[in-house]
This record gives sequence, C-alpha cells and structure tokens, in this order.
Amino acid sequence: MLTSPPTTPPVTVVGIGADGWAGLAPASRAALEAAETVIGGPRQLALLPPVVGAVRVPWPSPLRPAVRGLLAAHAERRVAVLASGDPMFFGIGRTLTELLGADRLRVLPHPSSVSYACARLGWALEETETVSLVGRELATLAGALHDGRRLLALSADAHTPAAVAGLLRERGYGPSELRVLEQLGGPDERVLDGLAQDWAHPAGDRLNIVAVHCRAAADTVPGSLVPGLRDELFESDGQLTKRHVRAATLATLAPRPGELLWDVGGGSGSIAIEWLRAHRGCQAVSVERDPVRAERITRNAAALGVPRLRVVTGAAPAALAELPVPDAVFIGGGLTAPGLLDACWTALPPGGRLVANTVTLESEALLTEWYRRCGGELLRLAVAHAVPVGGFTGWRQAMPVTQWSVVKPATPLGGEAS
Repeated sequence: MLTSPPTTPPVTVVGIGADGWAGLAPASRAALEAAETVIGGPRQLALLPPVVGAVRVPWPSPLRPAVRGLLAAHAERRVAVLASGDPMFFGIGRTLTELLGADRLRVLPHPSSVSYACARLGWALEETETVSLVGRELATLAGALHDGRRLLALSADAHTPAAVAGLLRERGYGPSELRVLEQLGGPDERVLDGLAQDWAHPAGDRLNIVAVHCRAAADTVPGSLVPGLRDELFESDGQLTKRHVRAATLATLAPRPGELLWDVGGGSGSIAIEWLRAHRGCQAVSVERDPVRAERITRNAAALGVPRLRVVTGAAPAALAELPVPDAVFIGGGLTAPGLLDACWTALPPGGRLVANTVTLESEALLTEWYRRCGGELLRLAVAHAVPVGGFTGWRQAMPVTQWSVVKPATPLGGEAS
C-alpha cells in the first residue's frame, strides 16, 4: 500500500455515465468542482464542463503499473478519479482499494452499465449473469453458456459483439438472441438486435454491452454446473480422467473460492478445468511434461470457458519448484517419479488436501505406503458400463482406480515424510 501522511486528503472516486455531467448527483458534482486534480480516461475527462477547474490527467497505458506513481505525484492535492459507472463493479475502485486501502477512498457510484441494461431489457438483475471481457479472453464467456440463461457481456471494444456472436456459433449457441446496447444512459443510446447465427451488424460504438439470451442448437452437448462433464467435451488422446471417477475426485478435492490447485500430470486437463468451473475465484495450474498434451490442455480450457488455467510444460517434481503454494494437489500421473509425492506433500500447507489416483499396481503400492504413514482415506473406484453381448446386455468393467486422499495435519505425524 502507499504510505501517506495522516493529513493527506482522501481520493474521491466518482462514477460517471454516458450522460456525463447532467447525470451526476449533487455530491459527485461537488466533489469534482472541489478537486485540484482529476484523473480519468480521455473519454471521461471530456465529459466534464469548464466549471471543473482541476488539472485533468489522463491515465497512461498500461494503467495498473502507473497508478501508484501517479497518485503519489499528486498526494498533497485534492484528487478525484473518474470511473465508468460503478467504480466497484469491474472498475478502477478495486485497484485503488488494493493500493490505498478503503479508508483512503471516498467512492461515489453511478448506475453501472449492467443496471442500465437490465432496466432496458426488463431482466431481473439478480438473475442475470455478468461476464467481463475487458482485459479477459473471449473464451471466458463459454463457461456461462447454458440453454435459456440470460447473460450480459461487458465489451472490450466495438468489435466485441461480432466476436461474441462468433463464439456462440462455434459453441452450438447460434440460435441465441443478441442485443447490443450502446452508450447506455446517454443521448446517443442505441440498441441493435439479431441472432448469433446470422449476426451481420458492423462494428458500432466502443462503449457497449452485449445481452445474450442463450439458445442451444438441437445437437449441442449441454454442459453442467457440477463436476462430471461428459467425456466427449474434452479433446483427448486417451489420457483423461473419465467422467464418473472425475466427479468423485472433484468431490474429494472440494474446491473453494480463491483456492489454488496443482494438477500434476495434467493429461487432458479435465481435473483442473472442472476445478476452475466450480467458482470464478478458483485458480489452477496444470503441470504436463508432454508438450502436445500441454497444448491440448490449453485448448480444452478455452473450449470449456476457463482460459485462465495456467499450463506448465515440464516434468514433475522439477517443474513444481517455482509454483505458488497450493491449497490442494491432485496427482493423476507420474506417481512413481522419484521425489514427486515428497515434493507435493512438502509444498502443501497445513490443512491442504492431496488426492492421488492410479490404475497400476506399482503406484498403488506407493499410495498404500503413504496411507500407512500419513493416514487419510484409501479407496477403490470401480465403474462398469452396460454393453451389448450378442443379443443380450452385459457389464464391461473399466480399470479400477485406487485413490488416496488426505488432509495435511498441522503437526507432522510419526514416521511421516516431511
């Protein structure tokens, strides 16, 4: 955090809409009139009338690395920061809070573009999911696609609507209804309508939000909100934790918001991908030694809406050395690599979870030894599928999976590897 003398004036963050000065509340106008320095984007600064006599400073690009120094240069002045809409909703307010602390800020919000959009569309705000595509990959939207759902995508620029329509077509949601709402709340407000499958509107105003009423095509394979996505949704060369075992494994890993998973021996990345799909705050690193598989993991993550998955190409345990501390570790391959289990166990903090799956006798013997030393739970997962047997039906048994799961205790156990 920035350190400032106790007498340094607080930074006032003022939300402003496309309607500019006319749409501001009296308190927001007063704060801007009293400011000695106003910092904001060029578009926002241009909305201010001459009555605001402060020095106007545009944000440099890239913005975040420059924030600390810029605020420090004006630390002794009354500073106001202009933000688009609600500063605390995907806005500059979060960055300023992290740098200065909430007690150094005075935030005066304006209705967000999402509030405006829901008002125009007649959509209930609490039932509408919002996905920001500002500074994020387009594939992030894929994780929110479900038949019948209503979404709002915060656009990065004027080309985002066409890109959203393209993604919807690619993912089997071509029949989805799209509305592009431009300059919401301003005198130049405009709405464009159409279907994703035949979207042909040219790029319009860069200040827009895309409303999507999801409609899946008849042959679209549906996703799910719980672990256990259908195997065919993953591109794979056979190195894939199958659906039912995957669901049981994720239930044991128990993802929680904000937690980081190490997926060691990523294969097709299915465990890390489903961990990330559990909550937008979850984080994951997938470690895979085969470069071809590592690229496949990246493609799977994008296809299933979690392009934020970090993929590390390298052999464990060496590839684990520089990774951030995990909250949970899954080992899906390479268990017999010298030092792998020791490295994962050492990296886990007290209370961290470790889950390891195997189908080989050699790795099962290793897990049995660790179970004897460290406790936890050792179980076998067996799945059989009904298949035709001549004119009848019989069971085809998949290879049974041995799973060891354990929570690392606060104090070492006797005989435990440290």
